[in-house]
Amino acid sequence: MALGYASERECEAMTKPLIGVNADFRAAQGDGPAYTFVASDYFDAILGAGGIPVIIPPYETEEDIDEVLNHLAGVVLVGGADLDPRRDGWMLHPTVRLQDPRREAFDRCLARKISERRLPAFGIGSGMQLLNLTMGGNLYLHIPEDLPNALPHKDPLDPAHRHTLELAQGSLMDRVYGDGELRVNSMHHMAIDEVAPGFAVTARCPDGVVEAIESTMSDWFAMGTQFHPEADTASALDVRIFEEFLSGIAQSSEAMSLVA
Repeated sequence: MALGYASERECEAMTKPLIGVNADFRAAQGDGPAYTFVASDYFDAILGAGGIPVIIPPYETEEDIDEVLNHLAGVVLVGGADLDPRRDGWMLHPTVRLQDPRREAFDRCLARKISERRLPAFGIGSGMQLLNLTMGGNLYLHIPEDLPNALPHKDPLDPAHRHTLELAQGSLMDRVYGDGELRVNSMHHMAIDEVAPGFAVTARCPDGVVEAIESTMSDWFAMGTQFHPEADTASALDVRIFEEFLSGIAQSSEAMSLVA
């Protein structure tokens, strides 16, 4: 009886894209070790959409970053604590809760290399903010002060707080939400101010706060959401964003092969 092994051609057809996920970092405290970690919601969402997540710890050399990027089809830049505004020429706001310096230095280098390679990217939360900063945009440091008429975007008494979206017609966000639920989770106090060149806003909260951006560059498939489609507070519709991301990667690969 023949064994049920797939042929080489079948194996190639079944190959799933490797999707990088940048890891958070916590320095050693007292007698405890330092930790590198990722919320499981991120890699579960990638697995559910048909990709294979590859956790990227905060490497300390650019050569190591280049080596891992050589093997990836795309990268998800995850959320976390706040980016340090002083790195972009701004003063430190008292409400800013900083990322560990090792993670932020790594993330900024990683995002720059992703953009230079035009590697498909999906930024979530502060990951979207990082994508915008990397490409020349900037941020509001504290919504309640910078946009006093805005809706609450972070409710400490209700972590499941949600708000509606206004969508750009024909965008990826429109494909996901156009005929469905228009409420997403909200857990941030910083937000995009000026959108980076080469990107367009494709979803806003009704108060005008940017909730999604997408690349308008023909040679780069990149996107970001301020809300968290991977989180427990997300809906089944939100998870479709990961499916759209992997679909976009496949289309980008096909386009690149045609050019080559």
